[in-house]
Amino acid sequence: MVSEAMKKPMIILTGPTAVGKTELSVRLAARIGGEIVSADSMQVYRHMDIGSAKIRPEQMEGIPHHLVDVLEPAEEFNVVRFQQMAKAACTEIWERGRIPIVTGGTGFYIQALLYDIDFSKGEGESERRAHLEAMAAGGQGRLLHQMLEQVDPEAAAAIHENNVKRVIRALEYYEETGTKISAHNEEQKKRESPYCFLYAVLTRERSVLYERIDRRVDQMMEEGLLSEVEALRAMGCERQMVSMQGLGYKELFDYLDGRISLDEAVRVIKRDTRHFAKRQMTWFRRERDVTFYSLDGRSRDEVLEELLADIRGRGILPSAFYDRRERESENER
Repeated sequence: MVSEAMKKPMIILTGPTAVGKTELSVRLAARIGGEIVSADSMQVYRHMDIGSAKIRPEQMEGIPHHLVDVLEPAEEFNVVRFQQMAKAACTEIWERGRIPIVTGGTGFYIQALLYDIDFSKGEGESERRAHLEAMAAGGQGRLLHQMLEQVDPEAAAAIHENNVKRVIRALEYYEETGTKISAHNEEQKKRESPYCFLYAVLTRERSVLYERIDRRVDQMMEEGLLSEVEALRAMGCERQMVSMQGLGYKELFDYLDGRISLDEAVRVIKRDTRHFAKRQMTWFRRERDVTFYSLDGRSRDEVLEELLADIRGRGILPSAFYDRRERESENER
């Protein structure tokens, strides 16, 4: 067990899609000498800017961002790779004497990093995985989910049948180890974090959040999301790729393939994004060590000051940091 005094500092700033994480994370980084580590499963890919709501260079305000625009869409990205890349980025940040601020809405990725979850079992390639993937490619995703319900009902309840990759992973894990992946995950969730951290989750009233999601989708379409998907298709990207499973991409592939109308594609994007935001909040409410910060009726400055007070109260940053900030404030006066 690592003593609290020896633990490295880390800030988690997360919340559902469209809640307002991006601007607040940049402002927080500017205040505490932080750098952003993206915990987003889509922003890691190049050429996918609009649909992933990727932060623009001018919005970064000089704050370094990690795990953004580092993979091509044909490359696979999963929780294991995220954990490896994020740990490497955090190490570089600490070596510069700065603070990693992990920002994004992929809760499983955040959990894997924050509690250093062990994925060593069942990570190798296998003939069984190839067989399960062939079943999925043949349109038997629902059957795979039913197979999972038989051996690990807890995992089946937690994993949507459309998330074929995680369904296959759970089935493969059970067959290779004889242990339910749900039991393994529960055991891993009890691990003590090796970091001194604040796990901050931003929230908004549901109707307000849903309105923001609908407006964001409309804005994405106005900014050229369809053209972005057309360009990805011309590059050779196909709907079944991991990168193309993001909200907004698979639906517009369906439109381009003539399966649905454009109006229907936009309607489905909005609907599924709202459902996704609801699932995100369900995940965060089940996590331990979380502190919620409502953005309803409050300015970002108010929320930022509350975050800073909690960071200080938990002793996440060394006292020398606050001494330096106070001297800088005095000089500004």
